[in-house]
Amino acid sequence: MAQAEQKRSLFGSRSKGKRFTFEGKNTETERLVRGEVVAKDEEEARKKLQRRGIRPLRISKVKTARKRRITQEDITVFTRQLATMMKAGLPLMQAFEIVARGHSNPSMTEMLMQVRSDVEQGSALGKSFSKYPKYFDRFYCNLVSAGESGGVLESLLDKLAVYKEKTQAIKKKVKTALTYPIAIIVVAIALIFIMMMFVLPAFKEVYANMGAELPSLTQLVMNLSDLFVDYGWIMIILLIVSAFGLYKLHEKSPTFQKRIDALILRLPVFGTIVRKATIARWARTTSTLFAAGVPLVEVLDSVAGASGNILYEEATQDIRAKVTQGLSLTSSMQSTDMFPNMVIQMAAIGEESGSLDDMLNKAAEFYEDEVDNSVSRLSALMEPIIMVVLGSLIGILLIAMYLPLFNLGNVVG
Repeated sequence: MAQAEQKRSLFGSRSKGKRFTFEGKNTETERLVRGEVVAKDEEEARKKLQRRGIRPLRISKVKTARKRRITQEDITVFTRQLATMMKAGLPLMQAFEIVARGHSNPSMTEMLMQVRSDVEQGSALGKSFSKYPKYFDRFYCNLVSAGESGGVLESLLDKLAVYKEKTQAIKKKVKTALTYPIAIIVVAIALIFIMMMFVLPAFKEVYANMGAELPSLTQLVMNLSDLFVDYGWIMIILLIVSAFGLYKLHEKSPTFQKRIDALILRLPVFGTIVRKATIARWARTTSTLFAAGVPLVEVLDSVAGASGNILYEEATQDIRAKVTQGLSLTSSMQSTDMFPNMVIQMAAIGEESGSLDDMLNKAAEFYEDEVDNSVSRLSALMEPIIMVVLGSLIGILLIAMYLPLFNLGNVVG
């Protein structure tokens, strides 16, 4: 008699145990069963299977890949995959199972399987996501909850996927604009440190043996080199400790974070790009939630947490308070002095015509294009400027190093 194969998943509800694959027989039907079970050890896995009416023939521990950090890119890819599968007609649980098992990040797989288990036990999907605020913010959970209550989950998941993709693209562009010059500056500083601490002292020894009088520029550079030789490592340690301390302070202190956010917005060129990116994100978040039928006060509550800048977060909370008191969104935005006239005018047209979501979506698209163009212009402008500055610094050091030799050649001539 041919044996039928049946696959079964036996994940524990929120177990932190190890995963085991098994092969066994159903004690009632004698059909072959294969699947996975989560347990502390092989003995517990065997007992779990027996309680479920399976006589285990083979149990093996699953070798898991090294866990890595869950990123917002992982969340974006998951949202797009889940939205696509649900639009194709797959049930939520089946779509979840496929996406979770197919993910390359074991940490993401584990989290998604735990969310799936919560939903199977009767929890709402939005509520299950809210247990992981580090990965699913209030905006994400509110939009999912709105989709569940309105019976349009697949449609709102698609909008959420578009939102995540757009905001991720903007973040990457801003990071690109900031990373390139910072990387060049770091390399330049490292190069200057190496020349000051190792190359120039060798030249100093040669010139000391010659007994020649050094030109003023060379003497200045040599004095700086002495400073680097004596205190260079202390400088490096202080730089590293200061950078780490500032990072931790930015993480822990809202006051310091607010000052840094304000400073970033005031920076020439870079500040403009960051401001445009923040406005684009603010407009897109507001538009997406409002289009989903979420009340404006709740929309602003979610938008404040998703703004990515403390100044805009405080401005949004101020707008929310005024809207709660009965003022219009437009006048509330105007009073903060944080939004350009174009955004305020588009919000006003949206409020008057009843198409606020559509007008804010257009504003988001406009500022996303502005960020794209600004980053392209900045990249084209920064490269020659950095090369000129870096070349000038290295050139001055080289001239200072070789100037005594040129002078000596002139004397001999």
